[in-house]
Amino acid sequence: MGQLPVKPWLPLRLERVEESYHTSMGTTRIKTDATRGYIKTMGNRQGPHALACEFVATQLARWFGLSIAEFAILDLPAEACFELPQGARVQPGPAFVSRHVDGATWGGTKDELESLENPDDITRLVVFDTWVRNCDRHPADLTSRKPNYANVYLANTNRPTRTRLLAIDQTHCFDCGRDLTPRLSEIAKTKDQQTYGLFPAFAAFIKPFQLTWCAEMLRNLKADDVGTIVESIPVAWDVPQPARIALHDLICQRAVFLADRINDGWRPGNPS
Repeated sequence: MGQLPVKPWLPLRLERVEESYHTSMGTTRIKTDATRGYIKTMGNRQGPHALACEFVATQLARWFGLSIAEFAILDLPAEACFELPQGARVQPGPAFVSRHVDGATWGGTKDELESLENPDDITRLVVFDTWVRNCDRHPADLTSRKPNYANVYLANTNRPTRTRLLAIDQTHCFDCGRDLTPRLSEIAKTKDQQTYGLFPAFAAFIKPFQLTWCAEMLRNLKADDVGTIVESIPVAWDVPQPARIALHDLICQRAVFLADRINDGWRPGNPS
């Protein structure tokens, strides 16, 4: 007998606000009618385009074979809105909600990485962050931002001695937290040669065969699939069509650019 299909995680209602965090997004731990989760809403200090970045990049991470927390779009009515830290307030409309997964943020040690059940995802995560220009995990330029160890999440597994690396928090992908504009497809961005996401402790886990796998995946990216993701950004997040077109082009062009670099011998952290 085959396995029963797993139902998608589909929260429909916010039941309780538990804690809002002092971040630019005002990420808030909540209880939904499904399970606990974390919500990022309209009205956050970063703006609605950060929600669009989270939405698009999380879907790309899933396509790229990375483990992610389940997510959904939850439409918040006015009566469900609440206060955020630093004087902000949630606005009604579509919010990005990710499911709570038991685990802990990475402490920055190599020993913790040795306990991963999916160590190959370290290579994939660095390539992914470089592809989508994610400056909020480990930035390419350490003079502009500090590494964010909280964006490396080690989820619990059914084996007490093992954890699973999850790709979380993609709000600063594509243009480092700036609003999405037609300038996204400029050559300086599509052919940005910097390496993103490479914590020093990650270097020992970068595997050549995984880089080859990443290059093949990037080469097989279909423009129509990217278009479907980009066009599904909620209208309320106010990403105009010219910016959507530029975002689509950036994603597709950087996939080819990075695949070529890998095939030409690029290794994260090494000049090519």
